[in-house]
Amino acid sequence: QVRLVESGGGSVQAGGSLRLSCTASVDTTTGYCMAWYRQAPGKQREALAAIYTGVGKTYTADSVKCRVTISQDNTKNTLYLQMNSLEPEDTAMYYCAAGYGASRKPRTGRLTGYGMYGWGKGTMVTVSS
Repeated sequence: QVRLVESGGGSVQAGGSLRLSCTASVDTTTGYCMAWYRQAPGKQREALAAIYTGVGKTYTADSVKCRVTISQDNTKNTLYLQMNSLEPEDTAMYYCAAGYGASRKPRTGRLTGYGMYGWGKGTMVTVSS
């Protein structure tokens, strides 16, 4: 069972940046699909970006593609989400997840994670205008 712990959230003004971190309790070099999700109050959970940790292949949802970058440091078993040009609409709880896979639908640009069996407790991001 994988345990995930997110950090790096906080309050920032619009236009600012944050880097979220997610540390896993397992060796990520063995190959996982790890992803970042967010859920704003009253809204559905949204997949933002995913990475196949064994090969480094990434997917990013079109809704945030120009503003977020997912990356990893397998020496630290840590996943990152760099977020730039933050907007008040980015205010949400951000979660890290581990699962079997992810894909991006070309028609909608939406990202879907498959079999996400491990979730962190989340880190809150608040963007003020």
